Amino acid sequence: MSIAVVIPCFRVRRHILDVIARIGSEVAAIYVVDDCCPEESGNFVAAECTDPRVHVVFHTENQGVGGAVMTGYQSAIADGHDILVKVDGDGQMDPSLLPAFVSPLLAGEADYAKGNRFYHLEEIHNMPAIRLFGNAVLSFMSKLSTGYWGVFDPTNGYTAIHAKVASHLPMEKISKRYFFETDMLFRLNTLRAAVIDIPMDAMYGDEESNLRITKILPEFLGKHFKNTIKRIFYNYYLRDMSVASLQLPAGIFLMCFGTIFGITHWIQSSAINVPSPAGTVMLAALPVIAGLHLLLAFIASDVANQPQRPMHKLLHLRRKKNITTKQGV
Repeated sequence: MSIAVVIPCFRVRRHILDVIARIGSEVAAIYVVDDCCPEESGNFVAAECTDPRVHVVFHTENQGVGGAVMTGYQSAIADGHDILVKVDGDGQMDPSLLPAFVSPLLAGEADYAKGNRFYHLEEIHNMPAIRLFGNAVLSFMSKLSTGYWGVFDPTNGYTAIHAKVASHLPMEKISKRYFFETDMLFRLNTLRAAVIDIPMDAMYGDEESNLRITKILPEFLGKHFKNTIKRIFYNYYLRDMSVASLQLPAGIFLMCFGTIFGITHWIQSSAINVPSPAGTVMLAALPVIAGLHLLLAFIASDVANQPQRPMHKLLHLRRKKNITTKQGV
């Protein structure tokens, strides 16, 4: 199995050579993607780096971290590599952890591995408070929109993906900016790919992050809501139907009916200063309680429906079967 590393570069000139130097011999190729970097990181690497594994790819226009990673993925897949690891060029990700990220993929246990800086609780104090709060909020929203209830830290960019799975991603549709990591999880869920968290420590040095939690939260909220609706429609009404497909609309209807009915009669009772009859109160409360129960049941079903079986194994078996069928013909 051939391992390739993709490093998107934008204003990382100070750190990029050190990041490359710390990548172990288990890696066959390193793709440095200069995303129209104003510091000309690509030219700097080409001139100063003597590592024969390094391939520098240039963007004539800035496409964002997602666009740079997709370019790296496409180059690595075209060259025949099997495992694609994405490492940032700012030095926040320890290249020595790379074997921990690729081992579940090599063992056939997962299709996609991503870092989790929240796993070791004693190390969380290294993370700035604003990032800690922002990532906690984003992680909860990500669970809803991606369906991966068992993973955390969705904005973590230290990832590894099997090339067979990456080749099936709609790369032109994946978000190219800061929503890239979370949108990747959404797209992987539509493929039913198995995802696993890899514990890692938060590392913060003198690098400057272009990510501002306070600015991206409103934007991310809208994108998470859109992906949540799309994922539920794909998984519960287009691809398959189950009891959960009935629980969700029934729960929403009952809660809305009970809430609207209760508020309407409360306003009427307040206007004439007469308490609502017990029957009216129960007629408002019972649908709300029943609707809440159905929504919780749907969430429980959604949690249990998280992809578990590695997709790249299924793709390999399907390809092997097709080859055998063609040979038989």
